[in-house]
Amino acid sequence: MGAFIALLRAVNVGGTGKLPMSELKAMCEELGYAAVRTYIASGNVVFTSRKSQSAIKTALEKRLHAYAGAPVGVLVRSATEMAQVLADNPFPKAAPNRTVAIFLDKAPPADALAGIRGQNKEEIRLGRREIYVHYGDGMGTSKLVIPPPTGTARNMKTIATLAKMAAEL
Repeated sequence: MGAFIALLRAVNVGGTGKLPMSELKAMCEELGYAAVRTYIASGNVVFTSRKSQSAIKTALEKRLHAYAGAPVGVLVRSATEMAQVLADNPFPKAAPNRTVAIFLDKAPPADALAGIRGQNKEEIRLGRREIYVHYGDGMGTSKLVIPPPTGTARNMKTIATLAKMAAEL
């Protein structure tokens, strides 16, 4: 059985996509995932499963769509992959709450940085299936716009916690 982390897109942020974490945990258990634990209210769940990443993603997106009445994006990483995202952080000396990985379904295209707008003091690097951003002045005042591909971002503090939780399963 493998350990996985599912990251939900646009859940419990900015007043949209309300989903109690107790409901998310129950949904995962209904889908047959074991040792289910959630972390903070922004749609992070860690669990074990015998299913593949793609099967987990498909099943969870289908269940969330039924619950929410609209599509909810899900990004899935194995425990090993999440630890690698943390290790690959190109800004290791930067504040972890000002550095994010934007998780994508597949590798960012080579021209992913070509359409960026509003960049000021932000530093951006491409990862395997992530885009790393260090917000020098913090996210709250940033005007940075990164065009699709669509993903979901987590800061390095959250990524470290999720990697640790998954490693303990």
